[in-house]
Amino acid sequence: MADKKADLAGPGIGTYEEVEKILPGDYGSLLDHKETQRAIFSLKNYIEENLCGELNLMMVQVPLIVDVESGVNDLLDRDGSRTPIQFHISNDYDKHPIDAQVVQAATKWKRVALKEYGMNAGEGICTDMRAVRKDYFLDHDHSAYVDQWDWEKVITADQRNLAYLKETVSKIWKVLKGAETHVQELFPQLKTDKYPNLPDELTFVHAEDILDMYPDMPRKQRETAILQKHPAIFIIGIGWTLNDGYPHELRAADYDDWVIETRSEGGKPMHGLNGDILVWNPVTKRRHELTSMGIRVNAETLRKQLAMTGQLDFLKLPYHQGIINNELPLSIGGGIGQSRSYMLLLRKAHLGEVSVTVWPKILKEICVKKNIHVLE
Repeated sequence: MADKKADLAGPGIGTYEEVEKILPGDYGSLLDHKETQRAIFSLKNYIEENLCGELNLMMVQVPLIVDVESGVNDLLDRDGSRTPIQFHISNDYDKHPIDAQVVQAATKWKRVALKEYGMNAGEGICTDMRAVRKDYFLDHDHSAYVDQWDWEKVITADQRNLAYLKETVSKIWKVLKGAETHVQELFPQLKTDKYPNLPDELTFVHAEDILDMYPDMPRKQRETAILQKHPAIFIIGIGWTLNDGYPHELRAADYDDWVIETRSEGGKPMHGLNGDILVWNPVTKRRHELTSMGIRVNAETLRKQLAMTGQLDFLKLPYHQGIINNELPLSIGGGIGQSRSYMLLLRKAHLGEVSVTVWPKILKEICVKKNIHVLE
């Protein structure tokens, strides 16, 4: 079971020997450098416009840095393995200083912003979010630089259910499928038998059901196995401890609701109102996560989840007080990886082909050998 525990967080690749093995040996980009940049911004405009249209969102500004005392930064998981970059701003000769952090995601900030912008039920916001996650192992689809469409929408209490979650996920999938069609109309060479298009429909499956199918496999191996049957899936219920004693993956306790009890279509007790969209990437021949999202905690489930993770001290922070005192609206939200989406839709083998960031020398050397052009 040690493999299952080790598999709860992180990219699933731990050495550059492994990275070299998994990167394709017969790769050639279907777009040149200029075409790639044009395609990126065409996709960006399409996805932003249509995501806002489908979910009734408006684009808003988003912070790159936040005050530590606010408690709105995202810890990503609950084992303390991914910590934000923190720095001291010695404002006014340290008379009025600020301790600040670079955001890792805008998950909690967005819920506060819904209140600040006066959003009503059915209305929401979308951001062109940038973040830094310094504790990732940098491979072909994990970068220290993160770009996401981070979105959040006000919902009502009676929308806190699986049906509404699935309805929202299906609208996001419609946008991503539309983006694929859009960019292939502009660049027909992207449509090729070598790299099959995404399926028209997502398959919804609960984390508990995947465990039942593959009880002896660690999480990422389970995901890889089911993607051979269903090349695009939404995994429901990430964070709750499953029957093998482990959650499907670690999730922070103070945004997605992974504790609430639900029922499968067959009446089986389940937990969680959150999940991830994963697809099979035909270029890398690996699992490929596009988005993580969910219906957010209310006052009751926030207390339960913080108690389960031993983090009840968080309740003193302003963000958490806002939920406990019902001052922040009920919401659903998530983050769609921008570079992850470009990489998939433009048939690229590496994130560095669609975003500019830092990579270790060893990885850049591997990419040169594999005919992968990393932007610098």
